[in-house]
Amino acid sequence: MAGFRVLPIAPALAEEVRSTLKSPQYGHPAHVELATGYGPCRACLKQFRTGEDDRILFTFNPFQGLDEYPSPGPVFIHAKSCASYDKPQSFPEELRFLPLTLEAYGENRWIIARERPSSDEIESAVERLLQTSGVRYIHVRNTEAGCFIARIERNSGTAENHS
Repeated sequence: MAGFRVLPIAPALAEEVRSTLKSPQYGHPAHVELATGYGPCRACLKQFRTGEDDRILFTFNPFQGLDEYPSPGPVFIHAKSCASYDKPQSFPEELRFLPLTLEAYGENRWIIARERPSSDEIESAVERLLQTSGVRYIHVRNTEAGCFIARIERNSGTAENHS
């Protein structure tokens, strides 16, 4: 197996949200608030500092460019510009101990498999899911809220649009 890549939302999309305070995909207003929870930020994939960081809530469709049927949901990013997650071939340490669900998708966004790995099982779960017949990509989701955090692809594949 050639490994995997963890893809946050596209940096250009995050900057557009910050500059317009609107969802680039839908035009819905974005909301700025002091962090009341850990998040994480969908751009840098780091947790928010509760009561310290300002964050922006906006509507995001993580399937854009992958499937015609939209499934928008709420996501957060830091209100101030942050560096996009820059170690895609390793799982983000700040996500490791969060309640995570990995959803493996095939053609037509069909969920082929779903796992809720412990912190020390994440990489093996990702590799196992990517080796499952028909799996195209994986969504990392927050198990408590169900919301999208990041996408995981095979490292050997070509990059798909992750805006």
